[in-house]
Amino acid sequence: MTAIHITPGGEDFEALKLTHADGPEMLALARLTQPGPFAERTHELSAFIGTKQDGRLVAMAGERMKMDGFSEVSGVCTHPDFRGRGYAAGLMRLVARRIHARGDAAFLHTYADNQVAIDLYKSLGFEYRAALTATVLKLTI
Repeated sequence: MTAIHITPGGEDFEALKLTHADGPEMLALARLTQPGPFAERTHELSAFIGTKQDGRLVAMAGERMKMDGFSEVSGVCTHPDFRGRGYAAGLMRLVARRIHARGDAAFLHTYADNQVAIDLYKSLGFEYRAALTATVLKLTI
């Protein structure tokens, strides 16, 4: 298991590369925190990283949508019991650095009423670009 020590906001923690074995725990964290669309196999779209406390996944971030020259920072979430420790910010910085190292620009999206996320993203240097309307279709056969 690869671990990187990072210190956002004064608290050291390890960022771990998450694996397929972490998938169920990643899905449970996403369902608890509702960071946006995250399904059973979302973690397979790209490399996700996270931090654990006592063997339990408490925060994660990764990538999802990719277009020429752009990659989305996605699945950013922290368990409510572990918020305010800088985990999301630290993990997002690592993901954004990985994207930039490939020569792509990092982008993200959030719900318009998620002011906590918007404030975090702005503090990390992201800028508002546009409001989007998403339509969700359900295929029934």
